[in-house]
Amino acid sequence: MSTQLVQTIQMLAKQTLDASKPSDYVLGVVEAVNPLTIRIEQKESIPEEFLILTDAVRDYEVDIEVNHVTENRAGGSGDAEFASHNHGYVGRKKIKVYNSLHVGEQVILIQQAGGQEFIVLSRVFNHTNLSGQWG
Repeated sequence: MSTQLVQTIQMLAKQTLDASKPSDYVLGVVEAVNPLTIRIEQKESIPEEFLILTDAVRDYEVDIEVNHVTENRAGGSGDAEFASHNHGYVGRKKIKVYNSLHVGEQVILIQQAGGQEFIVLSRVFNHTNLSGQWG
């Protein structure tokens, strides 16, 4: 068998193996957020158009159901209508969950089998840059 034929067969075998590469997880670090860019393996940056975000790594809105009574709270003027009181808080409510990524956060990604897209599953550690009332 000629050397060129062997090299061609080896090249075809490698291409076939690479094309059938099963998906695998990789770790990345958020480089930028607008537009979102995640760096993997110290060399490759994945731009936003190749990233599929789960709710664990993006802001989203969701309905919740509540059924409780608020704590007693007084107004301030001394008028009877502002006296200490509570009230029911019941029903379906829409809330926004702030889960978007921040620069420097480490994330877990799954690469599409044989493709260029990545699903960003989750952070590796807790959220950074929390700024809510109790944050």
